[in-house]
Amino acid sequence: MNYRRLGKWGAKVSSVALGSWLTYGNTVDEKAAVKQIAKAFELGINFFDTANVYAQGHSEVVVGKALKSLRRDSCFVATKVFFPMGEGPNDRGLSRKHVFEQCHASLKRLSLDYIDLYQCHRFDPEVPLEEIVATMHDLSRQGKILYWGVSEWSGSQIEEACKVASALGAMPPISNQPCYNMLTRNIEATVIPTCEKLGVGQVVFSPLAQGVLTGKYAVGQPIPEGTRAADSRVNMFMLGRSLMSDETLNLVDKLRAVAESLGISLSQLALAWCLRQSNVSSVIIGATRLAQIEENVKACEIKLDSEILARIESILGPVPAK
Repeated sequence: MNYRRLGKWGAKVSSVALGSWLTYGNTVDEKAAVKQIAKAFELGINFFDTANVYAQGHSEVVVGKALKSLRRDSCFVATKVFFPMGEGPNDRGLSRKHVFEQCHASLKRLSLDYIDLYQCHRFDPEVPLEEIVATMHDLSRQGKILYWGVSEWSGSQIEEACKVASALGAMPPISNQPCYNMLTRNIEATVIPTCEKLGVGQVVFSPLAQGVLTGKYAVGQPIPEGTRAADSRVNMFMLGRSLMSDETLNLVDKLRAVAESLGISLSQLALAWCLRQSNVSSVIIGATRLAQIEENVKACEIKLDSEILARIESILGPVPAK
């Protein structure tokens, strides 16, 4: 396993992280989840990502149970706050009230004394950045979190948060968690350049595009049983979207040929491609089976040369302007 710093900051995380969106507390039973997290740790993964809203808190409970058998000082645990966790007016967003309440709730569910990385799951236009930055700073001073980051924020929002932190003498966000993969490259236009300037690292989710970049789906073929696209509990994020269009699947087939020419799987190619970016600190994988973790961790050892990268670019086409 390779380890990278989160942006310019001191903490080092495995370049492949294990996430729990749509899996732990949901489609994967608890015993299997605990075994998978233990296996991931054995393979060198030290970065585990979850969120309070995943399975309405149950994901954090499952991750917490798994962490009890691991060395806490060797684990880097991340969770998030923003989305509704109740019906009340203060049960959502990034107000000081909601963030404090949810930080305490996440600590309890995870059975931890502190959270390594606490992330603002989305930008909240209703709350002043001064309030958000000060809240995260106070949680850090209280020892409840070590670092804080954001998810799906724009480059300008991240830059403004860093300016506010500087003015307040507070720690700025150290990471951003965007969706990034061969099929979704928007952050290359402004987010990555801004974050490189600020020393903010990317912790990318959906690097395999919901499993489309594993090559398991094909034009004119039925959706395989046991896959995410076949699971009515979670396939709402895939079906009816461009991810499963004939155009996308034909493009994926061309990428599969590149992977085969290198003697690696399409999944490994897709993850290695994300990690070619020096600003990407880690790619977050999801798993329903141990074999998926074992296969995907090998991506951190794969280096794609300029010829292969050029071949991939010719398949993917131009990067979106924003």
